[in-house]
Amino acid sequence: MRLDSHQHFWRYDAAAYDWIDEQMGVLRRDFLPADLLPLLLGTGRSGCIAVQARADVAETEWLLRLAAEAPFVRGVVGWVDLLATDVEAQLDRFAGTRLVSVRHGLQSEPDGFSEQPAFRRSLRAVAARGLCYDLLVKAKQLPAVIELVRAVPEGTFVLDHFGKPRVAAKEHATWARDLRALAAFPNVACKISGLVTEADWANWNPALLQPYFDTALEAFTPARLMFGSDWPVCLCAASYERWSEVVSGFVAPLSAADRAAIDGGTAARWYRLLPR
Repeated sequence: MRLDSHQHFWRYDAAAYDWIDEQMGVLRRDFLPADLLPLLLGTGRSGCIAVQARADVAETEWLLRLAAEAPFVRGVVGWVDLLATDVEAQLDRFAGTRLVSVRHGLQSEPDGFSEQPAFRRSLRAVAARGLCYDLLVKAKQLPAVIELVRAVPEGTFVLDHFGKPRVAAKEHATWARDLRALAAFPNVACKISGLVTEADWANWNPALLQPYFDTALEAFTPARLMFGSDWPVCLCAASYERWSEVVSGFVAPLSAADRAAIDGGTAARWYRLLPR
């Protein structure tokens, strides 16, 4: 089973998706399951995980409806208000659905946000319901993430986009140190996604990205790495097919078992996907 562990759907609305700026003009349209399916099939994949793109529970509900209608959408990483006093009730509303993880965009929050007792209590509630928590952070926030994971040992975490290293600035050493420290926690996995949009969109190449992949492979091993396209955001720098080709090149030297883990086994296990 080959899976894309990280992609997005939306019906474009400028106010709702105000993070899509003028440089991201290619994203200013609808992206729906019918648009993704040919790309999945064309790269030999049978399913995907749809990930939230705005902080709105209504979007989570919409993504879950899409997943109920499209069998290849195997799970949803949704948003709920993790500072709300009724977070348990919010989560319980989604029992029995294809919600597999929760994500709040920590990358845009001020320092100290993840230290709030209410936030950490909510992550324990997420874990108690058998759900993961996806970490959307920038490289400079990895030390805070390490402390968060240490504080919530019962959680199961997935680091999105390698923790967003500053590839365009060719920064590697500090990010690599922090990534290795995070990977020392066995309850954290990492997505092979998002590197092209952290690079110079017009001038990247696989050789530039290779050291970041190699560091993550060493730190997490294939058992805790999973392929993700970050489609359609990846279109700012690369087509779906191109990113798939690049990752295939990265994993080509690995054993068949290790490639299978990265291609879908890790995602299926981490997100506890049920067979269909």
